[in-house]
Amino acid sequence: MDQPGSTPERLRRQIEFVIEVDQLKNVFRRSPLLAADRRENDAEHSWHLALMALVLAEYADEPVDPFKVLAMVVLHDLVEIYAGDTFLYDAAAAAGQQDRERAAADKLFAILPDDQRDRFRAVWDEFEERVSAEARFAKAMDRLQPLLLNYGNRGGTWRTPGVTEADVLARKSVIGESSAELWAYAETLIRTGAEHGWVPRS
Repeated sequence: MDQPGSTPERLRRQIEFVIEVDQLKNVFRRSPLLAADRRENDAEHSWHLALMALVLAEYADEPVDPFKVLAMVVLHDLVEIYAGDTFLYDAAAAAGQQDRERAAADKLFAILPDDQRDRFRAVWDEFEERVSAEARFAKAMDRLQPLLLNYGNRGGTWRTPGVTEADVLARKSVIGESSAELWAYAETLIRTGAEHGWVPRS
């Protein structure tokens, strides 16, 4: 987007970043929405995670700063503008995911002024490495949200050929790294889904 020549450099770069990340609305995930007959996009996913983090923070096993968690869930998928969404159960695509997403983070956050570039990248790295209570809880939200959509859709992406109950349990087990109570709830949903035939038994 062209900006007036009088725009200060810092503001110009910040607006450029804000406009660039609008593309997140066009990155579609596999998860079907509950309220519409289409798949959700990454922006909708990020919004849902942010709301979940505020509502469910009390279930974290360790105290968390909800606003730090908010920063993580809002920033974590921005790299998919360049790297694309990697389906959780696609082992072949996951093989190069880390490299693709790191390169995308380098490119995207470089649009920002240097201080924000470094701060946002540090938040993104902390989420990816799960080195803090906030990062572990943010990751738990990231794994719980599509689980809720799949359960509510009576299978959703669980019906992808080759995906089994054991696969879902294994991929979602990181929820338990942050919240024993939410993991117990998630396990119940997965096992109930398997009982109903929404995901094949292992």
